[in-house]
Amino acid sequence: MKRVVSFFRGETVLSVAWILAVVSCFFVFPDRKYADYIDVRTLVILFCLMAVMAGYKEIGVFDWIARKLLGFADTLTSMMFILVMLCFFFSMFITNDVALITFVPLTLIVLNILGEEYQKKWTIKIVVLQTIAANLGSMLTPIGNPQNLYLYGVSKMNMVSFLKLMLPYSLAAFVGLIVWIVVLTVRKKETLSVELSQSKTMDIKKMSIYSFMFIVSLLTVARVVPFWMTLILVIVGAFVSDVRVLKNVDYSLLLTFVGFFVFIGNMGRIDVFHQFIQHVLEKKEIAVSILASQFISNVPAALLLSGFTKHVSYLVVGTNLGGLGTLIASMASLISFKYVARENKRLRGMYLLYFTVVNVVFLAGELGVAFICEM
Repeated sequence: MKRVVSFFRGETVLSVAWILAVVSCFFVFPDRKYADYIDVRTLVILFCLMAVMAGYKEIGVFDWIARKLLGFADTLTSMMFILVMLCFFFSMFITNDVALITFVPLTLIVLNILGEEYQKKWTIKIVVLQTIAANLGSMLTPIGNPQNLYLYGVSKMNMVSFLKLMLPYSLAAFVGLIVWIVVLTVRKKETLSVELSQSKTMDIKKMSIYSFMFIVSLLTVARVVPFWMTLILVIVGAFVSDVRVLKNVDYSLLLTFVGFFVFIGNMGRIDVFHQFIQHVLEKKEIAVSILASQFISNVPAALLLSGFTKHVSYLVVGTNLGGLGTLIASMASLISFKYVARENKRLRGMYLLYFTVVNVVFLAGELGVAFICEM
């Protein structure tokens, strides 16, 4: 029993997804239509991208870039700008969670070098901004986060249409982050000196293999290369370079998708439930998806709501903006919180307070952009 409870705590979203899937099977008994529920293309692309990112991280590509850029930081403003914008721009291509897993630990190392005074005053402020930057930067591209990849496939949008849809929100986020950084650091004029140890030497052969795999994965997202061909390529590439990267794929996320696919498929076949959700969503897709994300996080919200509206583009906007707000609105936000809590447990309460306040401010700003775009 303890193992079950421990598993549920560690994999809450996965557990809920499959509980809902199993319960729904009692209302719609398994049949041949179940096979149509599963979006195999999305699952394959997600698997391939996660494998490639695991490979990049293993050979230290992102760490090397970050350390090179931090060599140019000579003030608190420039250091903070680099650390935050690394999360913002990299999340567009390596996903928000990988960006935080990579750059938040580096931030803690930098602050530790600068001393206890900087740790106490700036840990929460920088990490919270990094988290917001990762969640908002990732919304620009179809590969920035899992719900984008899924909704991009469901909507049948092309790449240009997707970028045009999310560009105003990304630009607003970029400006907001710059303003916040400047306001926080405008009076801090002292010169900084950050001496970081050299990152490990990168394996050029492996980097070439992962880069080729990444390019092919992008072509698959753009519907140029068949997904099954990319899957074969990535598996072969992993065995040639380092098979361990396949162990670092987030299989629980893939299984979570499958669980929700089954639940959504079954609920869509129950007329009363289908009509009710459609009525709730009608002309309120953005608001409902933002609200739902606050309680179940934006990836499950996207999966659950996508089967009940034809206006998928509104769900793209709503679930991306819905990543702002509560700590669980975007599961990636928990990554940063865990790093900070591990560094200093006494910072947890203050972190949650500051995180919530700043997220609400940015969410209000993005809602303003949504209002203008929908006028």
